[in-house]
Amino acid sequence: MALRVVRPGFDPERFFARLRRAARRILLLDYDGTLSPLRPERDQALPYPGVRETLEMLLAAGHSRVAIVTGRAVHDLLPLLGLDRPPEIWGCHGWEHLDAHGRYHPPRLDDGFRRILDQARLQLNGLPEAGERCEIKPASLAFHVRGLAPHVAESLLRQVEQRWAPLARHPGLQIRPFDGGVELRVSGRDKGSVVDDVVGAADPRTAAAYLGDDLTDEDAFRAIRGRGMGVLVRHRLRPTAAAVWIRPPRELLEFLARWHREATSAA
Repeated sequence: MALRVVRPGFDPERFFARLRRAARRILLLDYDGTLSPLRPERDQALPYPGVRETLEMLLAAGHSRVAIVTGRAVHDLLPLLGLDRPPEIWGCHGWEHLDAHGRYHPPRLDDGFRRILDQARLQLNGLPEAGERCEIKPASLAFHVRGLAPHVAESLLRQVEQRWAPLARHPGLQIRPFDGGVELRVSGRDKGSVVDDVVGAADPRTAAAYLGDDLTDEDAFRAIRGRGMGVLVRHRLRPTAAAVWIRPPRELLEFLARWHREATSAA
């Protein structure tokens, strides 16, 4: 398995040795771009071949806490996963939570934020394919430009940011870019918050890893540093706070298989 170290001094083999000895194991996984290829048609972004079977195996083994951490809403992700046993999911960058027992915990937002997000959606009226490209989430709006010619995408994103800029001045709101678009989000939660909640509250003898590809995953890579291993999953390397880099889908499946093998051998 090719694990390319991108943080000087990090030793992946030392991490896997810790994984074998760990009292608990936590595996946090981004979805789009990590477990599935990036697709312009968001409702067709199915997992890479072999990912469903591997997730089923990890969940059935019970040796690790497996959770998906995504910018998508929970209800949008479940049909794409297509798993017999839904995993734990942190949706909308940690604002909503489907726990391991299937209980759904919605975001707790002030009604004022919801009104501003509704207003932000109306601000997009008149933009090409605004209805199709605007994704409405429980705590944010995302505008997608994936699949467009670069100059068209750049122009659209500039217009969206200009229309949202006055709203983003409201305390508690922020505009954040992601791979293929831009998002107006309620601040206070991100993927790093999930790492803090899940890994920060764990036994110090826990072995934890976070796998992601996007700019939004950098919050999680920074949060897990010193607590576990951040794994950048991309075809091409970019500047990152992750410790190692792998390419999907083959190296992703190899990583997950090794995780299972090491955890099972320890058990």
